Amino acid sequence: MELEPVTRQGADMLRTELKKCMEERPHVIQAISAAREFGDISENAEYHAARERQSFLEGRIQELNGRLSSIHVVDLDKVLTDSVRFGTKVTIVDIETNEILTYIIASDLESNPTEGWISSKCPLGKVLLGKKVDDIVDFEHNDKEYEVLKIQKVD
Repeated sequence: MELEPVTRQGADMLRTELKKCMEERPHVIQAISAAREFGDISENAEYHAARERQSFLEGRIQELNGRLSSIHVVDLDKVLTDSVRFGTKVTIVDIETNEILTYIIASDLESNPTEGWISSKCPLGKVLLGKKVDDIVDFEHNDKEYEVLKIQKVD
């Protein structure tokens, strides 16, 4: 199985969420216990809500543990900038409109296009991978052409 690259920031986000879920777990168990004391659990909304939360938490904990076991943290200081790759910041220009766009190529987990972080697996991320400065990128997804202006390390 190939490990998914993520930045340290992305790995920390996963670990933080896992920690919060683990900390919440005993509180949910306590809520289930307290709700049982209200009597008949078949019509006990608090009990059912607590059980639902417990089910969600256990699933999420399992998912986060699985995700953490399948990632590889990329040291952004060591990422080469000779071509667009995971962990680089790329500046492109729309050839038709001259609009300049800058993106950081990251994992799905870290993708946030409004902040300039796009996934290496999204359509634009895929076509940018491997490109070099001055390369023309034919992005059929929106019938645009871009030119790669600059590739640099992430700050």
